[in-house]
Amino acid sequence: MHRLHFACGAAAALLIVWGVNEARSQGAPPGGGPPDIPLAQLKWEQWNNPGLARLPTNLEPEGPAPRRDLAGLWDAARGGIGARGARGTPAPLTAWGEMVSKTHKSGDGLRQVDVTEINDPLSTMGDPGGFPRNLLFELRQVHFLPTPHSMVALHMWEKRWRIIWTDGRPLPTDPDPRWYGYSVGRWADDYTFVVNSNGTDERTWLDNAGNPHSDQLRVEERWTRVSKNKIELTVVIDDPKTYTKPWVALEKLPMVQIPPQTDLMEMMNAASEAQAVAAQFRAEATSK
Repeated sequence: MHRLHFACGAAAALLIVWGVNEARSQGAPPGGGPPDIPLAQLKWEQWNNPGLARLPTNLEPEGPAPRRDLAGLWDAARGGIGARGARGTPAPLTAWGEMVSKTHKSGDGLRQVDVTEINDPLSTMGDPGGFPRNLLFELRQVHFLPTPHSMVALHMWEKRWRIIWTDGRPLPTDPDPRWYGYSVGRWADDYTFVVNSNGTDERTWLDNAGNPHSDQLRVEERWTRVSKNKIELTVVIDDPKTYTKPWVALEKLPMVQIPPQTDLMEMMNAASEAQAVAAQFRAEATSK
């Protein structure tokens, strides 16, 4: 049952059924009760927690934001799942961007096609989702671990980790493309950590709706610590080869801090499972 559950997770870009299967196989996640339950009183299982069902309204014991500190485990609840694409409205496409976008046949959103035609490399081939799709499609929990030279971001979805360099180095000028790009970070003030990234592989999609990008893509993340138990994330896309102007893909998405000892369930996008589920969907569609 669990293997089928993870296969459905791997094929989330084909059909958005993961949330239903999760609730049935894992039970109700924390945060599903009355809105006045304090954050500190939410109950967690010893193993395999799926995360918050929704953000609690009571963040007690709350307090002021510490200076220049993102350390901890942060959860966006279901607000981080952008199944139909970026939450912001993309800027108009350039001629090149329009040409590329016509080759993207997604399982949801603006470019949605019949399941037999989907060519999303994440859901049909099991390719890495890449960056910034890990922020715009399945932003589950993120664990920030500061080091003297970097900020390490551990992402629950696909179990990916990113090194955000904070030692003053510039971004590479002619980077060899990477699935998750290159990132440098700095504190803009005592409460906002700004991350700039480039060098992302053109094979990846920006989101689940198949919005494209080029090798000229630059992404800015602004992680703002607004209080002891809350941060907000804004993501700006700047890709002059693909879009006519920069645009905001995610604006002030709230996330709350959950206990750092919380064990989270594994959500891996296994290539074998993704391709098996895609084949099953195609077989069912053609047999009708």
